[in-house]
Amino acid sequence: METPFSSFFALCSLLSAITYCCLIYNATLFHKLRCFLLPLLPGDDAPPTYPVIGCLISFYKNRHRLLSWYTDLLSASPTQTVAIRRLGARKTIITANPDNVEYMLKTNFINFPKGKPFTDILNDFLGCGIFNVDGELWHAQRKLASHQFSSKSLKEHVETIVKESVKMKLFPLLDSLAGGKAVDLQEVLRRLGFDIVCRLSSGFDPCCLGDEHCFSDEVEILKAFDKAGEISAKREATPISTAWKLKKVLGVGSEKVLKDSVKKIHDFISKIVDERKKNITKSESKDLLSRMIMDGVSEDVIRDMLISFIMAGRDTTSAAMTWLFYALSRHSQACLCETMRLYPPVAWDSKHAVYDDVLPDGTPVKAGDRVTYFPYGMGRMEKIWGMDRFEFRPDRWFDCKPDENGGTLYLKEVSPFKFPVFHAGPRVCIGKGLANVQMSYVVASIVKRFEIRPVVSREEAVYLPLLTAHMDGGLKVFIRRRQQRTAATCQDSKIKKNLFESTS
Repeated sequence: METPFSSFFALCSLLSAITYCCLIYNATLFHKLRCFLLPLLPGDDAPPTYPVIGCLISFYKNRHRLLSWYTDLLSASPTQTVAIRRLGARKTIITANPDNVEYMLKTNFINFPKGKPFTDILNDFLGCGIFNVDGELWHAQRKLASHQFSSKSLKEHVETIVKESVKMKLFPLLDSLAGGKAVDLQEVLRRLGFDIVCRLSSGFDPCCLGDEHCFSDEVEILKAFDKAGEISAKREATPISTAWKLKKVLGVGSEKVLKDSVKKIHDFISKIVDERKKNITKSESKDLLSRMIMDGVSEDVIRDMLISFIMAGRDTTSAAMTWLFYALSRHSQACLCETMRLYPPVAWDSKHAVYDDVLPDGTPVKAGDRVTYFPYGMGRMEKIWGMDRFEFRPDRWFDCKPDENGGTLYLKEVSPFKFPVFHAGPRVCIGKGLANVQMSYVVASIVKRFEIRPVVSREEAVYLPLLTAHMDGGLKVFIRRRQQRTAATCQDSKIKKNLFESTS
């Protein structure tokens, strides 16, 4: 009777014989055999990988802590890059190497578009909006948006809308909540962000932070955006992609919820567009919607662009501000850059190689491979930020330059490929400057007028990486009016340069 040991011995003998023959008679064949077997074996910096299923077992075991799992793998990698192979998904190369990020986003930008696998996942929600397209369609939308975002009139418009929203909506709401029960500050900031971005992009005010909606009420359009974003993001994390595709064909489960949510969003946008077409005038065309209508952009493109800008403008700024207040509650001082280093609004972003390539660190890339850069992990790499990478240390962003007063702090210029929270290269976030203005003004206004005290908890807040990263469960706080209106600042009084300026 054959024993497991004898079977193992026979297999080893067979492999030894094959190897010997290759060495003696055909070195090229041996090289090919080695190249085939090597990817199937786990390295020191890779998860256990097996034939056919790849690292599906490890992926499944770590599905609830993917961010930490990826970060651990990258930290152990000499190149800060790992390859993930699993059944039902393309090979994914994940990197936290700034040289690789620069190569993907700038040097060889043309070889790393988002790619069809990515756009298929988000197509039902974002359609052909600027964040979900490549090539000529992306160039056309980028050109249109860049012209709008670079205009002086828009910058003045942004300042007016942000100040009005804070004074007329945010302050009255926080005043009414002061001294009462705990409130979810993340939800406050998300509703404020939604109102602001809708006014900026379409000229329409949905009044989610008061007026038409009591704060305790559920707002259907916000719920629709939340569900569409959540389900679209979970498509990406599904171990086998055919699962969500089958549910979509059958129209059941989460895919039915996604379809219903997207319909509500389309109806919401269509009403705004129809109303604007009836009342558009050149003298009042300060928003993106008016510009697109006057330029003759098709209704489908208008709709999808507005959805992209609303989704990004609301969730990224509100996420960054939520984590900033969380950081402020745990440290004596803080700044926005350090907050986004540890809690980036977007945890990762993927591209798909058009043709075979090699990254600067020597990692080979095959056509069709997914290549993901990982801002969340990059903020936790010792090679990038040093031994104190897990510490919240705002002063790491400043240089001290001597002057007549003994020294002045200046914001460091940090490579956007080391700190890619606003993307980088040709696809760098168009609204980066406007987002910084909005976030800095809102945060400073709140801190100056109110004391924000989180509900006492010893638990670490959970970072939830959907399309944009949220704080799982929100940020429950108590609000109290300040007795003395002292100046609020996140920086030393000697800092001459705006703390929230571009770091690129």
